[in-house]
Amino acid sequence: MRTVMAALSAMVILALAAPAHAAPEVAQATTLAADIASLSRPGAGSAGSVGVAAWRLDGKGPVTLVNADVAYPMASTFKVAVAGAVLKRVEDGQLQLDQMISIDLSKMVDSEVLQDRFIHPGLSVSVYNLLELMLTESDNTATDYMVDAAGGPAAVTAWVKAQGVDGLRVDGGTDELIRRWAGMGPGPFHEVSEAQRKSDPNIVKRDGMPYPPFDNDPRDTSTPRAMATLLTRIYSGKALKPENTAILVGMMERCRTGVARLRGRMPDDTQVAHKTGTIGGTINDVGVITLPGNAGKVVVAVFIKASDAPRQVRERTIAEIGRSVRDYYLHRGPN
Repeated sequence: MRTVMAALSAMVILALAAPAHAAPEVAQATTLAADIASLSRPGAGSAGSVGVAAWRLDGKGPVTLVNADVAYPMASTFKVAVAGAVLKRVEDGQLQLDQMISIDLSKMVDSEVLQDRFIHPGLSVSVYNLLELMLTESDNTATDYMVDAAGGPAAVTAWVKAQGVDGLRVDGGTDELIRRWAGMGPGPFHEVSEAQRKSDPNIVKRDGMPYPPFDNDPRDTSTPRAMATLLTRIYSGKALKPENTAILVGMMERCRTGVARLRGRMPDDTQVAHKTGTIGGTINDVGVITLPGNAGKVVVAVFIKASDAPRQVRERTIAEIGRSVRDYYLHRGPN
């Protein structure tokens, strides 16, 4: 199979330019896009469905679009939208970054920091630190408290739509998202989860595998174009005030998850601000790649769904796509 990296030996045939900071129009087929699309063929690459949207942050030059208007489960990439909505409430005086929020241990969800390390009552965490945990560690408990702080899922979706972005919807927090994928009923998360694992051994086997009822559910999904457009709005300073843009961007630059994805095949000194997402047969990574020198920045959203390939294969696919996109835009330039 010709890999995505092989596409670097061929130049893009033709693509349409877009005005600065605007969502680009549909580009004509490119060799890079064709190579990425080939990864969705049975027996090739990650199989499943691979969706990509990539363009220069300044809106100049070509775009790369593969399944760009197909809805994909966002998994934890939705946390970018949650952070934006929370920071907008901070701007409007409805929240404060140093505002303390009491964490109810009974409402904790599987999470990388809070649930793992804080087991005693009496925990309060600031909005600022909850945002940090949500974006850098992908902490699910922190996320659900930030969804509430944003005004709920509908408020997050409304903020996204206010950015002129269609094709991205938030319908719940991580508690609801995991329950929907796993088929969990009501009740304390860990009690229900543990009971289900004991009664349904297939739930463990389903992790990392396609699951059509979830893969095809329109809730909590985004198209690659919509996510890349939201990132463009944020990084170009259109969505938030400069100080809050810097906060969100800084947290994405400090992301500690998914080192084998967009960052996986980058030169060591490449700055990648990103947010990963993983659930079932879905593995995603979205963000902004800074090109060396003064070559600019590239926005990229990569989604993979309904794939039964091993996790490392899917992550390698994202890494190859990320490196191919980075090298293409570096050598192509803005013209």
